[in-house]
Amino acid sequence: MKINPFLIYSTIFLLLIAGCKKDDNSTSDPDPSGDGISGQVSGVWAKGKTYVVTGHLEIPQGKSLTIQEGVKVVMSDSVIAPEIIIKGNLYCLGTEANPVLFTVPDSWKTKYHLFGNLWGGMVSAPTSQEVVLQHTILEYGGAATTEESPSVKTGLYKATAGKHLPALYYGNVNGKFVVANSTIRNFYDDALYVEGGKAIITNNVFYAIGAPADDAINLKSGVLADVAFNLIYSPNTSGLKLSNEGERSPQLYVIGYNNTIINGGWRRPTIKGGSIWVENGVHADLYNNLLVNDRFGIKRDKGNPEDNRSKFYNTFYYGYTQQAVDQFQPSDEIIAGIDDVIGTHAGDNDPKFVNYPLSTDLYNADFSTTWDFHLQSASPALNKGKTDFTRHFADGIVVNGVTYKSPAPAAYCGAYGMK
Repeated sequence: MKINPFLIYSTIFLLLIAGCKKDDNSTSDPDPSGDGISGQVSGVWAKGKTYVVTGHLEIPQGKSLTIQEGVKVVMSDSVIAPEIIIKGNLYCLGTEANPVLFTVPDSWKTKYHLFGNLWGGMVSAPTSQEVVLQHTILEYGGAATTEESPSVKTGLYKATAGKHLPALYYGNVNGKFVVANSTIRNFYDDALYVEGGKAIITNNVFYAIGAPADDAINLKSGVLADVAFNLIYSPNTSGLKLSNEGERSPQLYVIGYNNTIINGGWRRPTIKGGSIWVENGVHADLYNNLLVNDRFGIKRDKGNPEDNRSKFYNTFYYGYTQQAVDQFQPSDEIIAGIDDVIGTHAGDNDPKFVNYPLSTDLYNADFSTTWDFHLQSASPALNKGKTDFTRHFADGIVVNGVTYKSPAPAAYCGAYGMK
């Protein structure tokens, strides 16, 4: 029988394609029921699965890891302070109903670990082009590095053994960084430490952040950022720490608006910030922020102050104690804004949250999910906001083919209006 050579070549070609496809997908979604995950990771982690991390992880340069909704990533004690090194791209794409969760075994979540310290954190390299955390929860990390930590060996973040890691470090001035609708809680160090990129940080919740020091959102030079509608409860030092330290290009320029910061600064044993801290030539435009029972008002380093183009408008202040009220009065360190709402006596300007005891201990960091920081209809913080200002990314930035936009400012002060 005469065989058509075209059919032979076609069959061989199809078999080669099938073999290549099998190889490409063989490691893109590790078996969550296996011996655990460590080493290099990329591809897609499938919706609803649980993955146990048994060693340091690395997303290689030029590759991406997409984590779908409902994925649970559990850190084990197989390695000291496991880290996630991001040399490529990371997309955590949870939903409101099914967030992505980075956590530890439930048995580890005791009162002795309110500030985590049980795994490391996420550390990006300058080669990382894009990071997205959408409806993602990070909890119980911030452990200190060792000489064997990948971040130390590869010279990332502080690159020094003994330094506690933030929940997420990002450092590419040419990159894109989005954290939206997410929760970062129970971390020993900063929640976000950003030294570069176009950044949108919106609609998040931060609490139990920082043990001996540290801040919720720590931004340095090389960043253009819109920071809005975040709830920050009891950061050790500041809710927003804004500094042009490092003098990378571009100059740090932050537009921060409609954030609620509560109980900030009291747990720090030395005096520094207490709500929002600005220093070292940062260009900061701040609007409609609600500062409740914080240690200080918006505070500058008077020896190394902010850029004189900075703008401060419509900050709403409340203090339950006279000490808190006295310490947000304008001075050479405490910044006076335009159209601020600021009283002079304890209890002035009650924001009338739906459910939060304003007399809660100023040093408390134990957050209750039953609290509700929406405003009642009689709240004086309603209709006190400013909306006629420009934000960096009103038209959005495109990340992995998706356009993420900064939300429009609200006419109230704080992260939440009426329900």
